[in-house]
Amino acid sequence: MALPVPPAADAKAEEIERAVLQRITPDAATEQRLHEVLGRLVARAEATARERSIPVRRCLVAGSAARGTYLRDRMDIDLFLLFPPETARADLERYGLDLGARLLERTETRYAEHPYRRGVFEGFQVDAVPGYAIDDPSHPQSAVDRTPFHQAFLAAHQTPEMIGQVRLAKQFFRGLGIYGSEARTAGLSGYLVELLVLKFGSFRGLLRTAQGWRIPVHLVSTPGAHPRVPEDVALVLDDPVDPGRNVATALSRRNLAVLILAAEDYLARPSPRAFDVVARTTLAIGSARARIEERGTHVTVVWLPRPELVDDILYPQLRKAERSIADEAGRLGFTVVGTASAAGAGRVVVLLEVEHAAVPAVRWQDGPPAGIDRVGSFLGKWTQPGAPVLQGPYVTSEGKLAVETRRSERRLEPLLAASLDRLPLGRDLKPAAGAPVSVRALAEESEEPALAEGLSELLEKRLPWVRG
Repeated sequence: MALPVPPAADAKAEEIERAVLQRITPDAATEQRLHEVLGRLVARAEATARERSIPVRRCLVAGSAARGTYLRDRMDIDLFLLFPPETARADLERYGLDLGARLLERTETRYAEHPYRRGVFEGFQVDAVPGYAIDDPSHPQSAVDRTPFHQAFLAAHQTPEMIGQVRLAKQFFRGLGIYGSEARTAGLSGYLVELLVLKFGSFRGLLRTAQGWRIPVHLVSTPGAHPRVPEDVALVLDDPVDPGRNVATALSRRNLAVLILAAEDYLARPSPRAFDVVARTTLAIGSARARIEERGTHVTVVWLPRPELVDDILYPQLRKAERSIADEAGRLGFTVVGTASAAGAGRVVVLLEVEHAAVPAVRWQDGPPAGIDRVGSFLGKWTQPGAPVLQGPYVTSEGKLAVETRRSERRLEPLLAASLDRLPLGRDLKPAAGAPVSVRALAEESEEPALAEGLSELLEKRLPWVRG
């Protein structure tokens, strides 16, 4: 249920958004130039394909550049090279990379589901992405095959006024750090933003509704749609061109919660700062150590070799490793305060903040209740000469046997190091025998960019709009 917004706040928001929109919208001359460049880019792609006998069925620009929903500082172009469905995947990749290299300058090969070319065309950054020219968007052969259908749907439903509202929404979500559907961000895709603005009529219409959401949120655009979703989904919105697909699969619960809270805050207290994009910060190791000393906690740093994976495959595995390591620390008797992770050039890092660097020397071992067969074996084990018993065996208030034993190791780092090879860290992150793995206290570490990024995530948690 949308909460009431004070009229004065609504008027102030209107004034702010008018100024922000002027700031983030490209000028008319730039928009006209981009429009002309798009036409030349598609024509050049088609001509080059004919000259090289590359069997492209269709070339088109889609996304924000095609619909005019780009921002002044983000005017990248997505060019899709669509091949006949019978084209082998290896040929699709080979033809796509070849055509992209001939179209663009200063190219580099990027990787998503399959490789594509990124380069420059007449001063604009372009991603030349191969895909399949399919007839039914509910049966794609690659991740980008629905794109022409998305383009056609939004082009048919958006109005000039709505384009400005989409720009405001994108800039707002950028300021929150939740814009982008890649696995590293786990935020809102551009297509999702446009569908939400279309559904709720405007940027503020979206916020008015969102402030009353409770996770998980189930929205329906197509009557009778039942998207396929996992149990831990944050937001469900069916794809209008494929009602069995959830457009919001990438959005995490954390980021949806940020959106909900930010919506309520902005509507009640609108500020132009809500649209500012703050540069990602890192925390120097000296500052981190000072904060840890002030907090009275302990931080363990786990380094693992970085596999050769694209970010969208790497980051889900890295977060799985983060959860597994934290769970193991809890099983070992440590109280986990927080976790973080980051990826560097050759290594990935998982950070674990715990209440204490070591657990007590005593460990409590529960035994069987009196009167069952296992009592004898339990007593026999813990009454042997040399058994590491500090106290017991004895009977608890619940009538069960128990014993208190002495731990052979109390520090977190050696205990974790001994456990790593059996933890579910992710298929590609599980270290091979002899791999360079490090498990050390933060006090033993030196400056490294990935560590600084992880420390910032661990120790600088704050709502994006609460800025010092």
